[in-house]
Parts: sequence; structure tokens; C-alpha cells
Amino acid sequence: MAHRNSVPLGAIVLGVAGLIPFLGFAALAVSGTDGGLSSIGLSPRTILSAYGAVIASFLGGIRWGAAAARNAGNGDYLVAIVPSLVAWAAMATPAPWDLRILGGLVLAWGLIDQDLPRRGLAPLWLGRLRLVLSGVAGAALLVAA
Repeated sequence: MAHRNSVPLGAIVLGVAGLIPFLGFAALAVSGTDGGLSSIGLSPRTILSAYGAVIASFLGGIRWGAAAARNAGNGDYLVAIVPSLVAWAAMATPAPWDLRILGGLVLAWGLIDQDLPRRGLAPLWLGRLRLVLSGVAGAALLVAA
């Protein structure tokens, strides 16, 4: 049986893979090139913003799932919807505020979720992994803003 503090390989691989769109589209947005996306009516910034909002909603889902799995209180369900609502509002704000809000949200949520392992709602490794992934993703969003 794996040690409770060991990060599953799948979580590492998929977590790092999830950073690729953040890093790639942020790099395109900063470079001023669109990588040919304009030919289909898109921009790296638009894709990055949409991806950031989707991932922010996913982060809320982590808390919701942890609360459901451990029979946590109603407050956890309420907190779990915050990332989706903030991300949705961010999508309606003009540049550069959309990416600034999303970047701040992703960074903050990495810290907010540190209570999950402390309260026994998630394994210890998840807190550490979330800090790294949220740090990179949030920074990419802020740099691209």
C-alpha cells in the first residue's frame, strides 16, 4: 500500500500536463503571436481565459468532492462554488482584468485549499501538489495579463 503522503504518479503526470495549456497560451499571448489561431477566429488570450475559468471551476469541484466524501459541513459546499462564480464574472470583465482575476483566484485557491488536508478532507500530498500547480498556473495567467 502506498504511503499516505506519496503523490500518485497519475496525479503528478496529469497535473503537470494540465499546466501545458497555461504555459503555452501564456507564452503565445506574451510573444504577440497567435500561433495561427486567428485563422479560426481565436486568440491565445481568449483560450487562456476560458481554460483558466474551466480549471477554476474544477478547483471548486475538488472541495465539493472532498466535502461529499467525508460528510463535511454545509460551509464547504458554499465555499466550493466560489471559484466557479468568480471565474464566470472574470470572463465578463475586459482585458487585462479577466486574466488578473483568474490568476489571483487560482493562486489564492491553492492557499485556501490547504485546509483540506489539515482537516482530514484530503490527503496531505494533495495540498503540496495544489500549491505547486496553482502557483505555476496562476503565475502564467498573471504574466499573460
